[in-house]
Amino acid sequence: MSKYIFVTGGVCSSLGKGVAAASVGALLENRGLNIRMIKIDPYLNVDPGTMSPYQHGEVYVTDDGAETDLDLGNYARFTSSPLSKINSITTGQVYQEVIRKEREGRFLGRTVQVIPHITDEIKQRIFKVGDQKGVDVTIIEIGGTVGDIESIPFLEAARQFIHDLGKERVLFIHLTLVPSVSDGELKTKPTQHSVKSLREIGIQPDILLCRASKTIPDDLRRKISLFTNVEDKAVISAYDVQNTIYEIPLIFSEQNLDEIVLKKMGLPHSSCNLNWWQELVDTYNKSKKLVRIGLVGKYTELLDSYKSIYEALYHGGMANKSKIELKRIDSDKLMDQEKLEQSLRDVDGILIPGGFGERGIEGMIKAAAYARENGLPCFGICLGMQVMVIEYARNVLKWPDANSTEFAPDTEHPVISLLEEQIDIKMYGGTMRLGASESHLVSNTQIQKLYGRKIISERHRHRYEVSNVFRRSLSRAGLILSGFTPDSTLVETIEWPDHSWGIGVQYHPEFKSKPVLPHPLFSGFVAACLDYGKN
Repeated sequence: MSKYIFVTGGVCSSLGKGVAAASVGALLENRGLNIRMIKIDPYLNVDPGTMSPYQHGEVYVTDDGAETDLDLGNYARFTSSPLSKINSITTGQVYQEVIRKEREGRFLGRTVQVIPHITDEIKQRIFKVGDQKGVDVTIIEIGGTVGDIESIPFLEAARQFIHDLGKERVLFIHLTLVPSVSDGELKTKPTQHSVKSLREIGIQPDILLCRASKTIPDDLRRKISLFTNVEDKAVISAYDVQNTIYEIPLIFSEQNLDEIVLKKMGLPHSSCNLNWWQELVDTYNKSKKLVRIGLVGKYTELLDSYKSIYEALYHGGMANKSKIELKRIDSDKLMDQEKLEQSLRDVDGILIPGGFGERGIEGMIKAAAYARENGLPCFGICLGMQVMVIEYARNVLKWPDANSTEFAPDTEHPVISLLEEQIDIKMYGGTMRLGASESHLVSNTQIQKLYGRKIISERHRHRYEVSNVFRRSLSRAGLILSGFTPDSTLVETIEWPDHSWGIGVQYHPEFKSKPVLPHPLFSGFVAACLDYGKN
């Protein structure tokens, strides 16, 4: 029977629950267990698809087209757990479903309440993942912070798991902050209060992951243990890593976290062998080469806005035994030519990521022109590819008004436009081209050589496409249309002619990159940037 691990957070948000949960999953997989991962988000949105990246970071897309929290990206990078719509649960989804059932009369006239109707719906969604055949452990990360009003129904549902299944099938891991004051002294009081709040709900944590800027000394661990009723060895020091988050499973393993989980849950397991993970981290940490990549985007102030892209670039660095130095460049600030050249002269390549809305587009177009004209490697993803097409139409075809109908509906040269079936859509949630679909690559193009095959499957998240009206004009002007949908009706990839690396893709390859299996486009891009840096 599947067992359940709940990961909660205390003191404050953004402590890294997602990476912590994913690291636990990685360790259990290494022990031969079949795991599943679930993320619970307490917001009322049905999913994060309509939320600004400044609000909630990037939107991670699954093969089946679910728009989910970015932590599912962490799960995908650290584990082999399959991810789909059922692995993402939000308050919006839960209440929407309960209200639907109530409107259909499914509750037979009873008063609909948080307990048991909301909590039952939450549990059903968790069981739908955990009760699949062959699943040993399901890890459920509950978003938010203990004490938030939004999280209470989910924590109550988690508490009920002990009542429903018994303590031997349920484990609670609580991630909390141990801050330091001005003289560097670590303070345990916030952790004590956080655990107290959790216990008031009826949950006694089995393991504490204590996030701190440095290793927590044994005497403080014993103090935390005494005040929280968590045994000494289960108080784990989750200190800040210096180089890469992929060190975290190793740090947890050194403190026997996986052994503690296995013992407490009575799980059968194989021996632990993290040699390949250690090799991965060592390769990156010992790399002597350095490549500087500029990310030209509109959401650069918030690191989580492009989380999967940053990680995929690091994976590309690992594949090339090179460290990555990221330079985040706000495209809004590139309108002045002198500032543009100053921002780009010290990078070995630029990546233009996806996004929505007109702000910052002209700066991206200028950056693409600079890269094309100066032989600087340029990788355009989703909106980034569209920017590369607009730039080419303006500066090579000499259509100064060329644009996307997203930004200039009345332009005479809408080289990027909506599909007909998208034009009248007013309800934006989940209406884009979403999820995995096939693309056919043209033989002997740069991108086909990088993939090593002609048919690929990648995930999409967009509405606008390269306009078929202008495909012939763009091709005649030299732009290489190197990939199409299987029926050849939509352009999927483009390449600049006579350029070391000028590739744009309409899909999001970053979602499929892993540290152990870097995506070929990111590996190839980093290699091109390294070559550029040598010249």
